[in-house]
Amino acid sequence: MGFKLVICPPNYQDEWPDKLREAIPDIDVHLCPTVGEAMEVIGDADAAFGDIVPELLERAGNLRWIACPQAGPRAGYYHEALIASEVVLTNTREIYNDHISAHIMSFLLAFARGLHVYLPQQLEGDWRQGYDTIYLPEATAIIVGVGGIGGETARLCAEFGMKVIGVDPRLDQAPPGVAELVRPGDLASALPQGDFVIVTVPETPETQGLFAATQFKAMKNTAFFINIGRGATVKLDDLVDALRAGEIAGAGLDVFQTEPLPAGHALWSIPGVLITPHVAGDGPYLQERRTDLFIDNCVRFNEGRPLRNVVDKANWF
Repeated sequence: MGFKLVICPPNYQDEWPDKLREAIPDIDVHLCPTVGEAMEVIGDADAAFGDIVPELLERAGNLRWIACPQAGPRAGYYHEALIASEVVLTNTREIYNDHISAHIMSFLLAFARGLHVYLPQQLEGDWRQGYDTIYLPEATAIIVGVGGIGGETARLCAEFGMKVIGVDPRLDQAPPGVAELVRPGDLASALPQGDFVIVTVPETPETQGLFAATQFKAMKNTAFFINIGRGATVKLDDLVDALRAGEIAGAGLDVFQTEPLPAGHALWSIPGVLITPHVAGDGPYLQERRTDLFIDNCVRFNEGRPLRNVVDKANWF
């Protein structure tokens, strides 16, 4: 059988053509290190992997499937022509679940045990006790976005005895670890219950600026805010104001509206803030997982079976 596949930048892998030919002997694979090379061969391609910019999509007259290299791609990936097209799009969600949920728990445990207080004291040689630790079996986590990452985080929180309230627009029933599941429209009523508010949602038209002054004011002044989803979901100026006003107790941040976070930005020096440089997804086996997912979807596409990780293009996830 077979089909024509064009592998475009970014994240193309030299070994993929051989692996694909082993799985699908009749496949016609074109590995293109540049957009210009992809332009030459994408015209009659059935499928493509990579960042399919408008000029590529316009040239692709036969395209039926695009594999996005990321779970949450760069801003602008879902351009108007792509959204309006009939092309099915998939992404790489699920391959980061264990790494990112571990990063979230690192933030959460650090706040629960006072490391955000004791680490700065260590740098000053200041031996000072007295942080009121948070007893996790009596704490509540609000997880905004209960997909693969949020679901694994919920499971881990529940293992520590925490109550978990999940906020998600898609799920019909609460996954393991989630004691209560609510819709995004109920976020305002859920926020005052949280000792930790954890945001894992991707950037979509609905989640841009989701957390701003109103949401921070709704939280407990003892609560901690954790964002590992996308920087565009949080208005940083409002977060800075909330921290300075004592409306929330602290924040653990891996993603930002502007990256890198500029030197001299207030968040670098506000007490109670833990910052990591967009590394929550780092960990072993990601390339193997990405490869396995892509090849499996290629086999499914060739056989006319449903693809994994199909995206609602209009909503970007």
